[in-house]
Amino acid sequence: MIKTRKELIQFNRADSQTMTGSNMFIKWITCSDDYLPMLLVKCLRKYEFYLNQKRNVFNIIPYTWYRWNFRRLRIKTGIMLFPNTIDEGLHLIHPGFRRIGVFSHIGKNCTILPNVLIGRKEPGGKADVLIGDNCYISTGVTILGPVTIGNNVTIGAGAVVNKDIPDNCIVGGVPARIIKYKE
Repeated sequence: MIKTRKELIQFNRADSQTMTGSNMFIKWITCSDDYLPMLLVKCLRKYEFYLNQKRNVFNIIPYTWYRWNFRRLRIKTGIMLFPNTIDEGLHLIHPGFRRIGVFSHIGKNCTILPNVLIGRKEPGGKADVLIGDNCYISTGVTILGPVTIGNNVTIGAGAVVNKDIPDNCIVGGVPARIIKYKE
């Protein structure tokens, strides 16, 4: 959770470092695929900062602005994120459907490609999804909670994860199975 300006700067710096070529103006001029997701992540971080602050006369206007802008960008990009669910270093490659539930927590330096769904196994059931640091979630992955995914995990394209995954491995398939352990 981002509570201070120092943490906000730290999160923005970590997010910018994961996105290659972090100059927003160059991305905008060249119509880069990374421009809108990067704009969404920057807006998410500022929205989280103002959301976690105590409401007063001075921060109600920026809070309202970033909340509105964040909702607008979520619709425009098709990326459904929720505040205070993702740690620093998030890398979204390009716009496309991503649905990351409010009940999930994603660790540091994770990459999430399009067509990823993080949801529940059954309606109304428990759905805590914990994803570790340095994870790579490929295209078309479905993660159905409650599950815990360890650190340094790569999830292959089209996998359906419905069981816990240990650290340092590559998984794939329907349902997801361990293919290889990383060294």
